Amino acid sequence: MRLLVLGGTLFLGRHVARAALDRGHEVATFTRGITGSPPDGVRALHGDRDDAAALPAALEGWAPELVVDTSCQTRAAARHAAAALAGVRGYAFVSSLNAYRNWPPGPLGPEDGEPTWTTDDDEYGPVKAYAERELAAALRGRFLTARAGLIVGPHDPVHRLGWWLERIARGGRVVVPAEGLDQPIAAVDARDLAGWLVAMAERGESGAVNATGPVGMTTLGGLLAICRRVTGGDAEWAPTPEADLLAAGVEPWVHLPLWLPAGMARTAWDVDTARARALGLPGRPLEETVADTWAWLRTGERKPPPHGLPEPGLPPELEARLLAAG
Repeated sequence: MRLLVLGGTLFLGRHVARAALDRGHEVATFTRGITGSPPDGVRALHGDRDDAAALPAALEGWAPELVVDTSCQTRAAARHAAAALAGVRGYAFVSSLNAYRNWPPGPLGPEDGEPTWTTDDDEYGPVKAYAERELAAALRGRFLTARAGLIVGPHDPVHRLGWWLERIARGGRVVVPAEGLDQPIAAVDARDLAGWLVAMAERGESGAVNATGPVGMTTLGGLLAICRRVTGGDAEWAPTPEADLLAAGVEPWVHLPLWLPAGMARTAWDVDTARARALGLPGRPLEETVADTWAWLRTGERKPPPHGLPEPGLPPELEARLLAAG
């Protein structure tokens, strides 16, 4: 079938395009054309999703039957996709756990029992929730929204896992959050999510799905231990109390990627993924994901974080002060 990827050249979208090709589809991507090219064998369509005329013009003469949407960042983009693609057989949309009004900190139960944002502001979560409503109304019974959590794997430009890999590979004493090492972590490999999204579009599945890893899959300490094994480094943890980190100006999630303060971490990773498991969302071994990410990082192909996101990681001068303080 003809499958359109909205996105398709950076991270998750490129894995979706690759998965769709592997499943025998005729594939096109629709992007602004500024983050690279799609995989070989994929038709590259260009335009700005915020322009109402752009998508219909790009699709003239090529009518998709399936859609996987990885790039909706604005309300206008959602409205224009709903208008242009309402006739497709299946539409899988990448939303976010941020669409929930109560997350973070959560916890999150089954999808149909948790409220989503209904405000008009242009923050990330409310925009995703608006896009879900707009597209679901246009594609009744043929629209699946995957509320994703932490997505990791090769080609990840956001660089949260990547920063830890590079820092641990350098070795020496590494500042880690003392209380945070036991905090749970749940993640999904972009390649697993991509193949599953294509399958969901093929089947015309509908409704909301919490599309992340299962509760209890690992801890932050467990993930960092995998990073040390994979990189072969001689890094030594320097556990630093949460109070000292916050007093020094360390920003959770930004300076120490994937770390959340204890009060939030207790519930933020407690997300019901029973429907995702029932619909077959796979989960490869985390060590494989980390090893493949490390192999990709060493190719030097990483791009800057998208959408104006900051480069993650502990500034060297701040790390030095914390290490000196013991």
